[in-house]
Amino acid sequence: MSNRTKTNEFDCVVIGAGHAGVEAAHAATRIGAKTCLITISKDTIAKMSCNPAIGGLAKGQIVREVDALGGLMGLAIDATGIQFRLLNRSKGPAVQAPRAQADKYKYKDYIRTQLEQTANLTIVEAIVTQIVTEKNNVRAVRCRDGRIYNAPTVILTTGTFLRGLMHIGTQQFAGGRLGEPAANELSDSLRQLGLELGRLKTGTPARLDAATADLDKLDVQLGDERPVPFSFMTERIDRPQVPCWITYTNEKIHKLIRDNLHRAPLYSGQITSTGPRYCPSIETKIVRFADKKRHQVFLEPEDEEKTTIYCNGISTSLPKDVQEQMLKLLGGTENARIVHYGYAIEYDYCLPIQLKPNLETRKVSGLFLAGQINGTSGYEEAAGQGIVAGINAAGKLQGKEPLILGRDQAYIGVMIDDLLTKGLDEPYRMFTSRAEYRLLLRADNADRRLTQVGKSAGLVDEKRWAKFQKKIENINTLKSYLKNNRSGGISLWDQLRQPGNILAGTIAENPDVKNMDLAEDVYQAVIIDAKYEGYLAKQERLVAGFRALENKKIPADLDYNSIAHLRAEAKEKLSVFRPSTFGQASRISGITPADITVVQIHLKKNNDRVI
Repeated sequence: MSNRTKTNEFDCVVIGAGHAGVEAAHAATRIGAKTCLITISKDTIAKMSCNPAIGGLAKGQIVREVDALGGLMGLAIDATGIQFRLLNRSKGPAVQAPRAQADKYKYKDYIRTQLEQTANLTIVEAIVTQIVTEKNNVRAVRCRDGRIYNAPTVILTTGTFLRGLMHIGTQQFAGGRLGEPAANELSDSLRQLGLELGRLKTGTPARLDAATADLDKLDVQLGDERPVPFSFMTERIDRPQVPCWITYTNEKIHKLIRDNLHRAPLYSGQITSTGPRYCPSIETKIVRFADKKRHQVFLEPEDEEKTTIYCNGISTSLPKDVQEQMLKLLGGTENARIVHYGYAIEYDYCLPIQLKPNLETRKVSGLFLAGQINGTSGYEEAAGQGIVAGINAAGKLQGKEPLILGRDQAYIGVMIDDLLTKGLDEPYRMFTSRAEYRLLLRADNADRRLTQVGKSAGLVDEKRWAKFQKKIENINTLKSYLKNNRSGGISLWDQLRQPGNILAGTIAENPDVKNMDLAEDVYQAVIIDAKYEGYLAKQERLVAGFRALENKKIPADLDYNSIAHLRAEAKEKLSVFRPSTFGQASRISGITPADITVVQIHLKKNNDRVI
């Protein structure tokens, strides 16, 4: 990388300091790039503009993966979480996932402190209006106040700010988030660069003054007695936890909403873009599930002092007076004061099929995109893209091969591959069902999958690496002991594999094992490996077959229209999606095995250009 000494000269500029931007800036800087992080306000770095929670099904796995690579999110939630729960505890480890409520103020303060303590990272308050390029290469970014920051790589993590338009009833006002301006000029700049933009919608519920809510009469949801940390570097979490509360909508609320649908932007025609189907507004729930008598609502504290309450389950853009009436009819909130009203927001995003697998745009060299600008939703999905974009931007400057995580390697890999091969017509959210190899992609083994990857990228520090190596050594020691010691003629390892065997619950009490002084995560890793050994071996065989196709690259400049016998639909789709491998090509909707064969034969005949 260049030795940049001027105050406006950088190796990498990151635009936006949300959950994608902070991971991107942290990763790029730690790997060696002199980085500038540009945000509208330092006070909104890592702001939790929606639910102040981290993790959940599939999302918790992503947080563990970000942590294993050397990112910040896992450490931040462990330090600032106020309630921790392991979801699906009664089910198998492939679908178990950690989730935690955060103190949203402490969370963003933690991230900001970490960034401010990161050497070679400069944080600037500004609004970027233009990406400056030369011959389709990034050269700089220009800000609204005229400042210019030069860099050969730029990472865009703009969240909902691109031409953001907010809705509360018939009210419409420009903004990227409540109380923050939209970024209209930057949208125009991206279009001028030849990028195709679309429009999406998301929303959020009202926040309440907790002191005015009657929570004592509601069902309480407590955290786990023994919280499971997110970060592999966190030994334990032993501070007191804050409860959440459960309430329900009712027929009176449903009638109120039905009577006012003509005033709801989603149904009046005021909002024209698509929102998340898996996280519908309360008005959409009432319409879509008309037979349901009630819907569950979680009242979740937004900070440790329980100052405000997030009403999880009633996201809405209904008029203010309807929101007020609805809360008066909801058990526990009859007298609650609204701190700020729920709203919907429409925003621009870049169609992700315009990206390379390293999250760099195909049209502009050095321009990377991460987070909601790629059509995803969720803090975790954003963080996963952010850390990959940061690693690849810094790696590009160092002349390294791009980091491309496979579908068999990480949920992050599944997500990025989905974005590149499936396109989207609604905000993308990660589910365990999206991962065909989810038994391999568990929350508990993210460090074993990705710490070496983070180390190779230059992001994992020596402290983490030493801790990881010690864990692997202990796992191997325990496995060796179990395989080489027998009871009743059967090895302890084979006993552990048997369904319903009690050894899993007593292994730590074995005198020999006790003397090994092993951590709880070592026991769990060995127990899971033993119990699922056969299934894991079968899935590994499937992965081996998958890799054969995945490793065959397709030339980036291949002219699909020149391929004889390739169907017209296949020519059109392959030309649009531009898959980088035959594996990616096979996952594009409408592409058949026969199409893949035709392309392979064509390349074989033309000097075998398949790498």
